[in-house]
Order: sequence, then structure tokens, then C-alpha cells
Amino acid sequence: MKVNSANDLWHRCLRVIRDNVSETTFSTWFLPIVPLNYENNIFTVQVPSQFFYEYIEETFVDLLRMTIHREIGEGTRLMYRVLVDRTSGTSTTIPSDDKLKPNQLYNSPKQENPFARKEAIPNIDPQLNPIYNFNTFVEGTSNKLARTAGISIGNNPGTTIFNPLFVYGQSGVGKTHLVHAIGIQAKQTHPDKRVLYVSANLFQIQYTDAVRNNSVNDFLNFYQSIDVLILDDIHEFAGKNGTQNTFFHIFNHLHQNGKQLILTSDRSPMVLQGLEQRLITRFKWGLSAEISKPDFELRKGILKHKIFKDGLDIDDEVVNYIAENVTDNIRDLEGVIISLLAYSTLTDKPINLELAHKAVSNVVNVTPKVVTIEQIRNVVCEHFGLKIEEMLSKRRNRELAQARQIAMYLAKCHTKHSLSSIGEMIGKRDHATVLHACKVVNDLMEIDKQYRACIQEIQNKIKA
Repeated sequence: MKVNSANDLWHRCLRVIRDNVSETTFSTWFLPIVPLNYENNIFTVQVPSQFFYEYIEETFVDLLRMTIHREIGEGTRLMYRVLVDRTSGTSTTIPSDDKLKPNQLYNSPKQENPFARKEAIPNIDPQLNPIYNFNTFVEGTSNKLARTAGISIGNNPGTTIFNPLFVYGQSGVGKTHLVHAIGIQAKQTHPDKRVLYVSANLFQIQYTDAVRNNSVNDFLNFYQSIDVLILDDIHEFAGKNGTQNTFFHIFNHLHQNGKQLILTSDRSPMVLQGLEQRLITRFKWGLSAEISKPDFELRKGILKHKIFKDGLDIDDEVVNYIAENVTDNIRDLEGVIISLLAYSTLTDKPINLELAHKAVSNVVNVTPKVVTIEQIRNVVCEHFGLKIEEMLSKRRNRELAQARQIAMYLAKCHTKHSLSSIGEMIGKRDHATVLHACKVVNDLMEIDKQYRACIQEIQNKIKA
């Protein structure tokens, strides 16, 4: 059928769905779905992100299937096309009734040896998540070195000085995202390369199975055939001597043959414990790059990227509040956005600052920040390029008077000090001067859009 037919069918489905969910749920989760095609009893729709697909499948799939069967036909199958990159339009297709099974390197109902070669160069699934690419990896000062090295490796795996690349940092800062992105780029630039992502835990399970099945040689041969080996959470090898010994031989073989190794850990090679010294020495051969906690600007960038990717509309005030209070890792930031969507849907309320307070409080303990007059005074002076001594002086030129008035107004808004205390600390003025300053600022904010934006900018600096 033509696209128009798919549109008509979807509009019929929307009429049914609208009667069964709240208006907020309908506009948040069903209006962004785009019908693409209906052919051979398969109805394909496009959703804006992987998160969107997962939430629909988990929360509304029964309603969606029931409606499609009623309006289109009992045997109709639902297929999603998930946008991986909104800018380029790159997408991946997922059937509704067939969830992806990550970390499943091989399927063998007869329990055959998964490592035994059946052809000269067997094809393998690289186990890379297409969502985790360089387009979705937001750069900041905390990850710039690792990202830059990763791009170089992705373009020329095994031929750079970054071999091995050892990426370390605490949980949730983006290590796994980065190494998937490197693998995806390596596979795109060199389709013939055998690229494989594997967690340390899965590697350990595979090795244990190989020992039990007397197939360690096949296990070694398989891993020694990889061109780009990505091993996540290498610190989990601690205390596992047999696994370490086997990986040592794999590492040596790959490195000596110009193959690329990429490793991640929660700590630097210098402080790894429970691993053999000969392994740690090899980890230091290439580049050790730390990804540290994201700073405020990077946290804002990550939030805005996710909001754009998921097709959402969230005010900057909400974004700034989340970025100011959720500081430890990226997973928490993304978790807050998911919570906001869930709260908004379940309570049928718009996403605003009040809702953000609730979502953030479930992730971190928010301690109210105590703002002092000194801080306000310093921020105002910095904003206008003035010295503190100038603000405290008796001079009364227009620029200084305006800065003092704004500082007094903000001190009254953000502190519990009396008007007399505020006047005393901002140029030794009396309470009447402070009262007049607050009125002047309020009046100007009502009529002067540019002035109002200036006050808002200074307030954001104070909060940050």
C-alpha cells in the first residue's frame, strides 16, 4: 500500500487510542509516532528514539496492538523504525514482538561449540549498540581526550599509538558509550574488520564454558581472530587467574599482529588491584584516558541533546535546575528526563520546575544552596566588569548606580537579610535606598525586555 494508506490507517488507530488515554499521554507518546508503510501485513511506524520505543513496548504495546488488530486486521504485525540520529535520519528497525538480546554472541539450540570455525573467516555480530555513536556522544572538557583518541582509532584501528586504549572513570560517565562509538566507526570505515564488543563478565562466562567443554583452544582461536576487541569493565577480572592468563595470550597475539584493543575500567591501571602485573604493564603501553564527572556545561549539553533526540520540549529553567543538582554521572541525568516524562504522563501535568523538583529529589539529595550578599555582589561586579571597591565606593556614575541597584534587588530576592543589612553591605546605603533600588529594578523589568534578560542571566550565574 502507499504511504497515504498507512496515514489513513494510523489516523483511524489514533481515534481509538485517544479515547483510551489522557490528553497528555496521547500528545506525548502517540502524536510523535509517524506511520511509514503497510505491506504484507506489516505496519511500520517511526518513533523518535530508542527510549521512546522501549517505553511504548513496555507501557502501551497491548493497547497499540489491540487497536491495530481492530482497525487494520487481526494478522497485522507491528514494526518500529527507531531514529538513531535525528540530524542524518539514520534509523534501525525493530519488530514489536522481538526484543533485542544484547550480549548474545551466538545462538545454538544444539549447544554446539560456539567458537569452532565453520568457514575460513566466519561472520560475527559485533554486539554494538547503534544508539551509542559519536553523534550522540556530547563532548566536554571531562571526555575530550578520550573522545579525540577514540575518533582516531575508529578511523585507523590498530595503526595509531593509542593501542591499547584504556578508558577509565567512575560508573555512568560515558565509558561504554564511547567504546561502542569507536567500534561503530571502525566497522563503518573498515567493513571487512572483525569488530567485537564484549563485557568482562560475558568473557569470563565464555571462558568457564570453554574449560568445561574442553574447547579452550577454540576459544583462543576465536578471540585471536578479532581485529578490534573491545573489553568492558576489565577490573572484573580481579582474582580470576585462569581468565587473566588466557586474556594475556589473547592480548599479546592481537597486539603483536597490529590488532586494536580497547579496554575500560572503573579505575586507572596504576591503582588496579587483583590483576597480574604483566597485564597491568601491557595496559600502560598505549593511552590511558580518564573520563571524569561531567561539569555543568557538559551536563547541560547532554540534557539538551537527549531532549532534542527524544523530541521533547523542556524549558531552559528546568534544564538548568537538573544540571545544577544532578552532578555525579550521565545515567542519573538521563534517568531524570525519563522520570519527568513518566510523571508528566501519569499525572497529566506539563513538565515544569515543580515537576523537576520531584524527579530530581528521587535521584539525589538536593540541599538548598545558601546564597550570600557577598556572592551576589561578586557576580554582579563580574558581569559588569567592575571592581568590588568601585561598588562599595561613594561614586555615583550611571553604571555603578545600576550595578548597585541590581545587587540590592537580587540580595532582597535571594537572601533573608533585612534592607538595612543589604544597604550596609552594598556601599553603606540605608534601607530607603535599597527599597528605591528594588522598585527601580522591578519597574524596568516590566517594560524593558533586554534589561529583564540581563537580570535573568545574572540570576543564572548566581544559581550556578
